[in-house]
Amino acid sequence: MKLTSWLYKLARLSRDAEVLSSGKPKKIAGRAKNKIIGRKIVSKIFKWPKF
Repeated sequence: MKLTSWLYKLARLSRDAEVLSSGKPKKIAGRAKNKIIGRKIVSKIFKWPKF
């Protein structure tokens, strides 16, 4: 894994930990919702036919 990819992954993990430690259900739900939506969008983009 390249350094930049590793740093971005670490930043996302850090944000997840920060939101979970806040204990605010609204923030936790928003973070989870955005991650699920993001994964669905990205998976559809990569399934498009290549020309």
